[in-house]
Amino acid sequence: MSQTKHIIFYLLVAFITWLFTSCQAPQKNYQNTLDSLLQSQPQHFDTILNNPKKYQVQIIYTQIDRDTQQIPRFTTHRWNVDTSRYFYPASTVKFPAALLALEKLNQLQIKNLNKYTPVRFDSVRTPQQPLYVDTTAKDSIPTLTHLIKQIFIVSDNQAYNRIFEFLGQAYMQKKFRQKSYLNTKIAHRLEVGGLTKEDNLYTSPVIFYQGQDTIYYQAATKNKRFPSSRFTNLTLGKAYQKKGEIITQPMDFTDYNDIALPDLHQLIKTVMFPEAVAAHQRFDLTPQDYQFLYQVMSELPRESQYPTYTKEWDSYGKFLFWGNSKEKMPANIRIFNKIGQAYGFLTDTAYFIDFAQGVEFILSATIFVNENQTFNDNQYEYKEVGFPFLHQLGQLIYNYEKLRPKKVTPNLSRFRVNYD
Repeated sequence: MSQTKHIIFYLLVAFITWLFTSCQAPQKNYQNTLDSLLQSQPQHFDTILNNPKKYQVQIIYTQIDRDTQQIPRFTTHRWNVDTSRYFYPASTVKFPAALLALEKLNQLQIKNLNKYTPVRFDSVRTPQQPLYVDTTAKDSIPTLTHLIKQIFIVSDNQAYNRIFEFLGQAYMQKKFRQKSYLNTKIAHRLEVGGLTKEDNLYTSPVIFYQGQDTIYYQAATKNKRFPSSRFTNLTLGKAYQKKGEIITQPMDFTDYNDIALPDLHQLIKTVMFPEAVAAHQRFDLTPQDYQFLYQVMSELPRESQYPTYTKEWDSYGKFLFWGNSKEKMPANIRIFNKIGQAYGFLTDTAYFIDFAQGVEFILSATIFVNENQTFNDNQYEYKEVGFPFLHQLGQLIYNYEKLRPKKVTPNLSRFRVNYD
């Protein structure tokens, strides 16, 4: 780093320190770098940070420094993180589900069975739906590769539901326990009308095939019991809408999906830096699997050939840093992430890279924007509050990282991948 950049960085730090000691109310408590950075931009963050109960913001930020052998060292900062406080994870559950699907294929150890093998999904009971043909896929043939692409690029719910059929509740919960993701539970599909708690116990038959030959047949299953919740009588809000009617009582989330923010943050770290986490937390993935994940986690809708996306903008699935901006993203910045959006909860967990500036960091955040405390009424402040907050948060950390001195410039070549 040049001497000029060092001087600018230290002047910035000195200014922030002066700002905190001289200008802020005495009751404020600055615990770490993340605290300091957030308080340095009151125009963007004060309203939300001064109302932690209302907005339920949680943030985790990990700095990455490399040694001369390019081995990363991680320094993590947290703001208001509390695993005992529930937030609805929405589509972020698709992230660990996709990882487990790839791992399961590898561990079955069946000849000619892989993520590119054609797959069919049958149905044995309502409201299950069969899938034999997918016109958005190459040659209209469904594969797990195609489903996982849809999950990451546009957060497709039906693609996730097919992965759910392949895995089932019991398999996922067993794997989460083995890998020490103890605050993670995937119990149900997403956006399937008329689906009951009982329905989610069942999975449909799954057939992997090659031509006329069946490579692997997985029979329909029923989970013996619904996954237990780490919460008892988990109710949120003041009301909810059901079948067009407002029910004036809190909504019960006890049996809903659940991922604490530290688990999501650890998942990103595990995928991007598997060698840096404990062996039991890693997923059984091949080098090709990792390259595939790096592709689809950072791929923009316009870069995808199968499926083809024409209506989705670059930042369609990139809340941190971009918010809901429809501007074209620069080629030097790549964000490997998974987002979630439902019931007023906005969540994003991401590994950021700027190839031109040598910047890398991990950032995860969640915010709740439901002013009327009513669920399922589609009256949420995503555009007014949620997206601007995540946009400014990503920008804040990115701009700080551009100036933060690093003894060794990171070699980010392993994360350069080819897109469709």
